[in-house]
Amino acid sequence: MNIHWNDCKKILCIRLDNMGDLLMSTPAFRALKESFQCHLTLLTSAAAAPVTADIPEIDQVIVFNAPWVKHDHVATPETYQQLVETLRKEHFDAAIIFTVYSQNPLPTAMLAFEAGIPLRLAYCRENPYQLLTHWIPDEEPLHTVHHQVERDINLVAFTGAKVMSTKLSLQTHETHWPAIIKKMRLYGADHLKPWIVIHPMVQDAKRQYNFYKWVEIGKQIIAHHQCQLLITGNTGEEADAEALKEAIGEGAINLAGTLSVAEFALLIRKSPLVISVNTGTIHIAAATATPVIVLYALTNLQHTPWRVRSEVLYFDVPPSLQSKNVLLQYAYQQIPKHQLKKATVENVLKAVNKLLQPV
Repeated sequence: MNIHWNDCKKILCIRLDNMGDLLMSTPAFRALKESFQCHLTLLTSAAAAPVTADIPEIDQVIVFNAPWVKHDHVATPETYQQLVETLRKEHFDAAIIFTVYSQNPLPTAMLAFEAGIPLRLAYCRENPYQLLTHWIPDEEPLHTVHHQVERDINLVAFTGAKVMSTKLSLQTHETHWPAIIKKMRLYGADHLKPWIVIHPMVQDAKRQYNFYKWVEIGKQIIAHHQCQLLITGNTGEEADAEALKEAIGEGAINLAGTLSVAEFALLIRKSPLVISVNTGTIHIAAATATPVIVLYALTNLQHTPWRVRSEVLYFDVPPSLQSKNVLLQYAYQQIPKHQLKKATVENVLKAVNKLLQPV
């Protein structure tokens, strides 16, 4: 079956990792939609799926927790075979596999091959032979490193897709605001008074910032800016957020586990500033044009906030938690650590002062 990219009207985009990774792929999705006027189906993980309803470029979502991607779900050969059959019945014209440079695309390419999808595109380090019909040799991180947004845009550009805008795509809805106000009041916040959001928790231990430094940052912000400090987090992080709230004291409010993804995105959009570790929150901030300070563990440095007012402050990862992936080890060794602005309490407070100033 001979088919060209210009003829593709039903494209499967595969992004199997996390919410932040998915948001960074949205400019590439938009380029496909605008260039080919296609129906776009996303194959993604349960972790990323909650944000998909507010990404307008996505027409359909299929959720699969792949055994070759880090998550807490148990995959089985049976669920894999069921997915192959589901994809086969959809009769996609093409599959485009979006990856971080440290990920191997070949398991996903095999999935698309078994599903009979005629065009299959991805970056790949080794020769994929028949698993990919269109192969871009992956030069990252050995020869170059691109921001993830640029990496994904360059991937779809291989199809001939034209990029008109590189803005991250995420819609927010004012209809959620009354529910957010109700929850803020329930937990002791006043939506009529100034606030700053901090998002201190993260599931990946190597990205955790020092608890006692968070406490000092929180106390100083409340004292110097006479504002509320809204502590946000995912379901399951309520206890850690409560401990931080108690340690910071008056002015800190624990909202962890209380907001849906759509509510959280709207709260971020309405906030003057967000302070977070490097997780999906910083990409929601970028998508909603909210100034953001990132306390950034020295991991994937190509995932900084995309084209939004921001300050990125870095802290190192303990040797015991550093990745065993040789590509990430190589990238880590290339980082000019002495040139990076450190995530000290003082630097965070300076960044707060800077980003709260009007443009």
